[in-house]
Amino acid sequence: MTEPTDIVHTIRLTEKATLLGDTRNQYVFQVAPRATKPQIKRAIEHLFKKKVASVNTMQYEGKKRRQRRPDAGRTAHWKKAIVTLQEGEKIEFT
Repeated sequence: MTEPTDIVHTIRLTEKATLLGDTRNQYVFQVAPRATKPQIKRAIEHLFKKKVASVNTMQYEGKKRRQRRPDAGRTAHWKKAIVTLQEGEKIEFT
């Protein structure tokens, strides 16, 4: 897990994430569950060439799912990172 693309999986474009980007200069990413805050910071700075001020992370447990069968499945566990960029920095998504 040394490559930045192994750490940052996707960006989360939801209403709340878009509002955070517009008002607080924060961006939400889905990252590898075992990634640490310094690793996430280095990965974002490498991939987007922006300066990161702080990183906040949250772990999400997968939900149980049943599909009309007795054996229950489960969605994957995942980790969310809210990245705050330095003043004047912005990530453009096109």
